[in-house]
Amino acid sequence: MTRGSRRYLRPDAVHRIHRLELRARAVVEGVLAGLHKSPYKGQSVEFLQHREYVRGDDLRRVDWKVWGRQDRLYVKEFEEETNLRLTLLVDGSTSMDYVGTGGGSRPGKYECAATLAASLAWLALSHGDAVGCGVFDDRLRAHVPARTRRSQLTSVCDVLEAPRNAGPGDFLRVLRTAAETLPKRGMVFVVSDLLGDRDGIFKGLQLLRTRGHDLALLHVMDDDELDFPFEGPTRFEGLEVADHLACNPRALREGYLAALGRFLTEVRTRASNLRCDYALVRTGEPVDAALVRFLSRRASMAV
Repeated sequence: MTRGSRRYLRPDAVHRIHRLELRARAVVEGVLAGLHKSPYKGQSVEFLQHREYVRGDDLRRVDWKVWGRQDRLYVKEFEEETNLRLTLLVDGSTSMDYVGTGGGSRPGKYECAATLAASLAWLALSHGDAVGCGVFDDRLRAHVPARTRRSQLTSVCDVLEAPRNAGPGDFLRVLRTAAETLPKRGMVFVVSDLLGDRDGIFKGLQLLRTRGHDLALLHVMDDDELDFPFEGPTRFEGLEVADHLACNPRALREGYLAALGRFLTEVRTRASNLRCDYALVRTGEPVDAALVRFLSRRASMAV
């Protein structure tokens, strides 16, 4: 697919690359072609210690609160942080198993999410950053802690491709665990369809934000869910509830799309209120195009 002067990988072409690691590398080639600088903006410095002021020190580094308590001048010393710590949390709940009606021309939601996560992992590792990854439903299942080694991409892909006993998701439980166990401030990407307890989702994200993490939310939805293209008598079956609905979808389309619009508006608004970067990703769009759009916007906002 071509947009402007850039050529992106067609979803069906990426879908035919069976090994996730190879898919990620192919996607990142397209991403790097579309970006002109690193999209990652971590903390540039971290407080290290105080030391007593000496003549010639920059007065802007004096800690005036300490002076007020002790009547002595101390300056703050900082340690450079050259690398980002990236944690990828990928929704592996049953609703992510939906595969659309495109006749195999596009990936399912979980495959799309896994490709996004693996591509972000390879992009970060290429910049020397540490990457960790976990797949969750009602709890964190397969996971690997953050490492900087190049072989980490293989470990991340092993986590993403591990067999899943998918069930309903429990976002609050998973994000609370992440907030309590991640060892230092970093960046946390959540890749999900967000079909679950939205209050739990955003309470969990707030816990991560409170602990100083930078947040990003990649909202993966199938084209069917966004466009509702169904015609004729159709039976809809729940993936996370034992229920079904047989109906004429044309009678539901207007109400469904209105409800979808409210859902998307709520998600965008609540993410913005948390200063959480947000992007809606269709399974039918090129993954590299989606990442270029998201990372370019993030980089421009950080300047």
